[in-house]
Amino acid sequence: METFSRKHPVLPVSLDKPYFQTGEDKFPSRKKASTPPEIVEIEDSPFPSRKIRLNGKDKRQYLVRLKNQTAEKDKWLAEYAIPDENLHLMRFRASTQAEQSHQ
Repeated sequence: METFSRKHPVLPVSLDKPYFQTGEDKFPSRKKASTPPEIVEIEDSPFPSRKIRLNGKDKRQYLVRLKNQTAEKDKWLAEYAIPDENLHLMRFRASTQAEQSHQ
């Protein structure tokens, strides 16, 4: 039996870092994240979308106009970045299907 065998792992002291508590207790003056902006549906034009390749996969993005903003501030957002995306995307897909059936 070895008398000098280690029972516990040994870590270098240089890797030891102090623990910092996070949260409202530690940082009471930290600003909370603002609520996401509201999305306005544009009645006149279809809801533009595009596909981009990200990490070897195709991702769909939608051109979104924010409430009380002009067309210059439109943004391309992924589905997951759109608040209430399911509701907006259902309306968009229903409108595009209705347009295609009328043509």
